[in-house]
Amino acid sequence: MKEKIESFFADGNWIEVITPYAVNLVVAILIYVVGKWVAKRILTLIGKMMDSRGMDDALKDFLSSILSVLFSFVVVLVALEQLGVDTTSLLALLGAAGLAVGLALKDSLSNFAAGVMLILFKPFKLGDYVEAGGTAGVIEKISVFNTIMKTPDNKEVIVPNAHIYSGTITNYSAKPTRRVDLVIGIGYDDDMKKARDLIQKVLDADDRILAEPAPVIAVGELGDSSVNFLVRPWVNSADYWGVYWDALENIKETFDQNGISIPFPQRDVHVYQESKD
Repeated sequence: MKEKIESFFADGNWIEVITPYAVNLVVAILIYVVGKWVAKRILTLIGKMMDSRGMDDALKDFLSSILSVLFSFVVVLVALEQLGVDTTSLLALLGAAGLAVGLALKDSLSNFAAGVMLILFKPFKLGDYVEAGGTAGVIEKISVFNTIMKTPDNKEVIVPNAHIYSGTITNYSAKPTRRVDLVIGIGYDDDMKKARDLIQKVLDADDRILAEPAPVIAVGELGDSSVNFLVRPWVNSADYWGVYWDALENIKETFDQNGISIPFPQRDVHVYQESKD
């Protein structure tokens, strides 16, 4: 073996054998270095484009990471091709591995896809009060895998994005105004016109109730034991619950002061005693 090695280097043939490999190695290194530099410049340009369009920071960072990995993979692949490595087999192996990983992480990938859609289309934003994914609360954080919500009783709920995007989303903060829907019942013996005027007086006294659209006060139902008024004032979204609670209390007090009854379900029980012969 030693003699063969000495003979190989003695006759000078080793230069002709090694030179092509050395050239390919140098070219591959140059391809890698230049490719990484070009990829970095492209990523910088893409980042500026995303900034100019006001893209969400979470989505921007994630897309930048994905593109960085993709560009690096392409550069390494081209460099290996220059070295004579069979990249076809490598791609087939990576494809099989990617399929296995995808099947194992299908739920996570589903949450990721839903997160991207939520960030792109923005059905809600931070601070909105929404009902989605079986939970109602204020949006505190939106990531590519889950959304963090705070419930009215100050609980933190982490909801997978797939549960949110695949269901109905109700955004209570999307519009600047909301309508308060109340049902106020009075007795059949009470004066309907007087009751309507008293309800209107209560609404007019609340500065939070908007003049336009005008509040609606109408008889909506002749119930079993009451005449039910539909009371529908409009308010700013932030004032919804305050007006809802105060209107109920003030209407009840006003009715009490003016002799208008608010009936409640009653049942008459008749007892019959059978006579014994």
